Amino acid sequence: MAPLAKAGLYNPKQSSTALVSLNGSGVANVTFFAPDADVWLANGANTVVVALNRRTADTYAFDASLSYPGQPNMCIPDTSGNTVSADLETAFSGRSSATVTPGCAWNPLTGGPQPYINLFDNGAYLLNVSVNNVPLTQLNGTTRRHTPVFLSAGLNVISAAYGALSTDYYVRDGGDGTCVLP
Repeated sequence: MAPLAKAGLYNPKQSSTALVSLNGSGVANVTFFAPDADVWLANGANTVVVALNRRTADTYAFDASLSYPGQPNMCIPDTSGNTVSADLETAFSGRSSATVTPGCAWNPLTGGPQPYINLFDNGAYLLNVSVNNVPLTQLNGTTRRHTPVFLSAGLNVISAAYGALSTDYYVRDGGDGTCVLP
């Protein structure tokens, strides 16, 4: 979920090569057979250069300033289309909902108490649930209608993908990743 730019050659000849650099450091060589490269951007201002030779280069500027101070550099999805009603946030698609305020529960995987939210399937949809791009589970709306989603320290991006048709996003702050059981 970190900011990423694809850089390289556009419509290259078979003999074309170029060096892709980020902030003055080479990150990839591109060719006709592999014409582009992923360039992961650092926090703040970035300059990506695609140099064909010493005299011919294209330069691109990117701003990857942090939206949330103290957080790792990550892209936060736009959730402005979601609606919040009392303690439940419903995605724009209407296919899923998530509790707004995290609770505290024992996480058997970490062996300690951890903040969590509940994610709900609002119909008979097959939703692939992930947290920070790590697959968690599937909801199907009939036998598995909801799941707890444990939150790590800092920001957590929860996604519920309905195939390739839509993806619902929720963003929650996990604080320091711990909590006190009542």
